[in-house]
Amino acid sequence: MKVVILAGGLGTRLREETEVRPKPMVEIGGRPILWHIMKHYAHHGFREFIIALGYKGDVIKRYFTEYYMQQSNITVSLDSGKVEVHDGLREDWTVHLVDTGLRTLTGGRVKRLERWLKAERFMVTYGDGVSSVDLQGLLRFHESRGKLATVTAVRPPSRFGGIEFDNDLVARFMEKPQIGEGWINGGFMVCEPGVLDYLKDDATSLEQVALETLAAEGQLVAHRHEGFWQCMDVLRDAQLLENLWQSGEAPWKVWER
Repeated sequence: MKVVILAGGLGTRLREETEVRPKPMVEIGGRPILWHIMKHYAHHGFREFIIALGYKGDVIKRYFTEYYMQQSNITVSLDSGKVEVHDGLREDWTVHLVDTGLRTLTGGRVKRLERWLKAERFMVTYGDGVSSVDLQGLLRFHESRGKLATVTAVRPPSRFGGIEFDNDLVARFMEKPQIGEGWINGGFMVCEPGVLDYLKDDATSLEQVALETLAAEGQLVAHRHEGFWQCMDVLRDAQLLENLWQSGEAPWKVWER
């Protein structure tokens, strides 16, 4: 199953970092938050990624095209130019890097990936949030409910979008409400191919168009995650994540290395 990671936004609220790199490349513990997200998915068996690029997408392309060499020890023969690669960090991932436009909204980015998804079930998440969610458990939940889409509902501050429940069914999806139950869309979504029919063009918001419509039609369910979740929306969020990593108690680090 392919994992779509939305990594094309401007990251304006984290401008201290995003003047020179896209937000998914802001580092935690010396590695981009994008890497942390991918390590989480890979730990649960999901190792094929489609990165939806936009703002400063060349930085992300360069990171992955140079990844093998940068994570390895090398010997360079200066007289011949021969480069010998020795032991180093290996990841058994397949990473598709796809330009989806500079100003494209979230739904439009997913729509542009339609031919890459080949009418199969897929996962979607944002390139700026980490969590301890059990992704295989999320997939089982999605399969058991038989709806077009599942979102992971988490409980962060009310400045985010909200979800109202009817048991597991999403009765109403609200983007950034003033009031609500305290649950919001934390990303880590599972989608059937039919979700693509709710996405029209680059100006389509995944949240304000597709998810709200799916909720109204009874086709959106929410998997409630009571564990750790944290986005990297502003500089204090990045500092919080860095402090957790440096403490050796990062709740999202479920992998061994």
